[in-house]
Amino acid sequence: MTTREDYIEKAKAKIDEMNAEIEKQKARVDEAGADARIKYREELEQMRNRRDEAEAQLTRLRDASDDAWQDMKAGFESAWESLSSSMENAMARFR
Repeated sequence: MTTREDYIEKAKAKIDEMNAEIEKQKARVDEAGADARIKYREELEQMRNRRDEAEAQLTRLRDASDDAWQDMKAGFESAWESLSSSMENAMARFR
């Protein structure tokens, strides 16, 4: 496996972990009171949107030419940072 392929596999694994965490948080939302549930659902939706953005970046990363690889990698890393930050913030509020 090349470095590029390794990077893509690791990125996919991170997204899979994030999907699992979103599902865990969804279960907590379902158990929350009515007022909290509305707010938590909005935050879950934001996390899902950022996750979708990261997945789209990963797809573009897979399809990128060798010349565009580094630029696409930077784009994915930016999307991943945004997703990670959102997830950390939301998890702190879910506690």
